Amino acid sequence: MDDVYERLFMIDRVDPMLLYGVGDQHLRLIEKHFPVQLIARGNQLKIRGKPGEVELVENIFSEMVFVANRNNALALEDVETIIHIVKADSSANRLSPAGTEKVHSHQELDEVILFTQRGYIKARTKGQQEVAEAIKRSDLVVVIGPAGTGKTYLAVAFAVAALKEKQVKKIVLARPAVEAGESLGYLPGDYKEKIDPYLRPLYDALEEMLPRDLLKKYTEQDIIEVIPLAYMRGRTLNNAFVILDEAQNATSMQMKMFLTRLGINSKAIVNGDITQIDLPEKSKSGLLEIQRVLHGVDGIEFHYLDRTDVVRHRLVRDIIQAYEEDKKQTNGNPKNEGAEHVSDS
Repeated sequence: MDDVYERLFMIDRVDPMLLYGVGDQHLRLIEKHFPVQLIARGNQLKIRGKPGEVELVENIFSEMVFVANRNNALALEDVETIIHIVKADSSANRLSPAGTEKVHSHQELDEVILFTQRGYIKARTKGQQEVAEAIKRSDLVVVIGPAGTGKTYLAVAFAVAALKEKQVKKIVLARPAVEAGESLGYLPGDYKEKIDPYLRPLYDALEEMLPRDLLKKYTEQDIIEVIPLAYMRGRTLNNAFVILDEAQNATSMQMKMFLTRLGINSKAIVNGDITQIDLPEKSKSGLLEIQRVLHGVDGIEFHYLDRTDVVRHRLVRDIIQAYEEDKKQTNGNPKNEGAEHVSDS
């Protein structure tokens, strides 16, 4: 047919086998999505099909080279995500008014934090984007914001990406075992059964980002640890990505203990919500304290999310707003005195 077009794609910046996949599975996946024929010989790839389809597939291979070089790996789910992005980019350009600037998918791919079996994870709000940039450039980032703003999910995604890209050798996720004034001793079961409910949100995030068998392997080998904050005492964490979640419930001493665990080539994220402090009245929140103590320390960044960054159900944003308005009318809660001095912008 005279409308069949052929283009030769030269592969010179990455191992061709990485691009083609095991048993050419990446090529077969692309052929499944596009009416083209792919013929691979060494570092030369022939793309045959209609001109428009050939151009799209060529763009896909360019993005595959980009991701393979960035991650030193290219999984089947990565290729699926790239296909999705290029297709969406193509549709948007067809619908855009003439003369508007084309947004190349490299830009969108560069914003991706982690490729998963379900798709990809990226910052979804302006506040999350600012947090993501801070995590990339700083070794310690403190993120303060209300429920539903994606603090935990974003942090875990960065940790898993760092592990996948071999930037670190292990992940440590910690939470204080303090909630709503409950004591572990009064909960049923052995100690593991007592602490599991506190750690469950961290496991939930991990299970969305890693295949179950791989997550099990990593936890059994202590490559990924999900632990109560108290378990970090006395340790030095080298080549690790460390996350402290629900940090508003860490005491001053616990917070200092956590921050001084960092070793060589380690990175840390501290997440918390200063409106939900569950510590006993006599205990001071370490998250409130570090805003004063560590302010201006080079290499540490503080970022604040607010209700505009909520990525859960629409009602969560409205609930947060209602509580904020009520707090203004009742002149705040004395228990969390000091939180009012922190800007949420």
